[in-house]
Amino acid sequence: MKRELCAMYDLLVIGDANPDVILSGVPRVPAYGQREELVDTGVLTVGGSGAIMACGAARLGLRTAFVGRVGDDEAGRFMLSSLEARGVDVSACVIDPSRPTAMTVVLVEGPVVEDAGEQGDRHGDRAILTAPGCLPYLSGRDVPRKLLASARHVHAASFFLQPRLAADLPSLFSATRANGAVTSLDTNDDPSGAWAGLDGVLAETDVLLPNEAEALAISGGGDVRDAARDLAARGVLPVVKRGQDGVLSWDGYMAIDAPAVPVTPVDTVGAGDSFDAGFVAARLRGLPLGAALRFAAACGSLSARAAGGTAAQATWEEAESAAGI
Repeated sequence: MKRELCAMYDLLVIGDANPDVILSGVPRVPAYGQREELVDTGVLTVGGSGAIMACGAARLGLRTAFVGRVGDDEAGRFMLSSLEARGVDVSACVIDPSRPTAMTVVLVEGPVVEDAGEQGDRHGDRAILTAPGCLPYLSGRDVPRKLLASARHVHAASFFLQPRLAADLPSLFSATRANGAVTSLDTNDDPSGAWAGLDGVLAETDVLLPNEAEALAISGGGDVRDAARDLAARGVLPVVKRGQDGVLSWDGYMAIDAPAVPVTPVDTVGAGDSFDAGFVAARLRGLPLGAALRFAAACGSLSARAAGGTAAQATWEEAESAAGI
């Protein structure tokens, strides 16, 4: 392929896509025995770290393509149409005829905390229940090489939920970098707690986007600054999301911080994925690291203004204003 044909997309996202059903105001222990209980709110929305990140990037003006795997069912059709409606190209997504679309139920503990403050969550803790369906069957073979070569940046999400993709990511990212593009990874949580198998992909990753707990788990402990420094020594640019404490990175010489943007949060589901979109968009526009961190922090904070991961994702102008750039 000629090099001039390899800039069709600003961003290719490879990862998970599933509907999220978010129930807020849920009792700590639901009553079994066929009891019915009422909760504050229920929302059906776009879920999956990769899908939410792709929507956030498109909202910020990036030409965005997404590759994931969904079932030939109503949940899969909901996901594909929802992504398309938000400006994401899903033409390369795989529709699995034999397995269902993954489904997630998010139970947000109640009642509403009225004095949580601008940086607190108005609800309590949350539980996340996922039926993986076809999710573990996404692999590197599902990613068209022509599409891979057409992106300026390639991002992968939910490493531990997609073992076949995880095994193929080092070669996918190596090919991406050979094309002159940048790679980024948001591992998300490891349900097994083992945090194994990352060495190969980190060797081909330019930007690592963990939250604080994930950064500590990947690096092996210490405090967050030690974790960021240790991850940088492994050859990646670590960008560590710290919720209400903002974001921390390590540029190879020193730690760089940026604050969160004050908002009254309604729902923080997907805020980290919106942050990822903001950071990638800022860097693709040429913003220096400090400004990109402020912009990404604004994207993450602003996304918490409504229930679900995509309903309140920021435009470029909104995030730019909130970040003071």
